[in-house]
Amino acid sequence: MNAISIQLPSGYLELLRRKRYSQSTITTYTNYFLDFKRYHRTEDLDAITCQQINDYILELIQHKKISVSQQNQRINAIKFYYEKVLGRRKQYIRISRPRKESRLPTVLTLEEVEKILHLTKNLKHKCILMTIY
Repeated sequence: MNAISIQLPSGYLELLRRKRYSQSTITTYTNYFLDFKRYHRTEDLDAITCQQINDYILELIQHKKISVSQQNQRINAIKFYYEKVLGRRKQYIRISRPRKESRLPTVLTLEEVEKILHLTKNLKHKCILMTIY
């Protein structure tokens, strides 16, 4: 048994392995859950409320400037404990998730499109490109 598994709640690491999570996910979840556990070191983990979890996530956003992806991974690591390890109902679904980022697609300029069409020699390919454009 390694030092990390001793610090994790009973069954956390074992269940991740039984469910065949990737090693990368196991590492991420265990590190993030240990961080959560350290943050709440003076409290009983089983008595922590959704509001306390939301406050913890907000603290990370404001002070550590975590990314949207990291926010979701941390929430998943915490939810895994309460819902899978402890077997609680999905009451922790009320943990606030970030809005999905919406990125605009990269659009070719008119000059770039003309260049592509001009350089395309195959008539069939040129027709397909013109149709797509």
